Amino acid sequence: MPDPSLLEIYRREFTPEDYRDIRELYKAHSIAEDARDLPGLIATLTPDCAYEIVGTGFRWEGHEGAARFYTELLTAFPDIHFDLTDIVIGPQGVCEEATVTATQQGSWLGNAPVDGKLEWQVLIWFPWDPEQRLFRGEKVYTFGLDVPAA
Repeated sequence: MPDPSLLEIYRREFTPEDYRDIRELYKAHSIAEDARDLPGLIATLTPDCAYEIVGTGFRWEGHEGAARFYTELLTAFPDIHFDLTDIVIGPQGVCEEATVTATQQGSWLGNAPVDGKLEWQVLIWFPWDPEQRLFRGEKVYTFGLDVPAA
């Protein structure tokens, strides 16, 4: 039997205004990330947001955790670039698929820097909070990048 809260999310009503708001918030988040604008990124998130690299045990909670996640990521991969390959926007949030390229210049999640340019795939889920009209964080699925367990 599915979790009743999941069914509620599945059955969520969706208006053109909701779509516009979710899309605009996603754009603001992406622009802030590209600009390395940490306050701009945090402004798109609920105070109780959570960042998770699925299947690894790595998780960061709240605005402080999100700031730590991005600071660590952008320090380790200062030239990180996401080439969007697919996107879905709906009443539950945004799901994006991207090819990531970066040069690892610092340790990240226990991984020492690696020589040369890296490339991997990500699928990122941005769950939408309809009351706060912000994202509740990100669930990141990685493919082609060795991420150790926490």
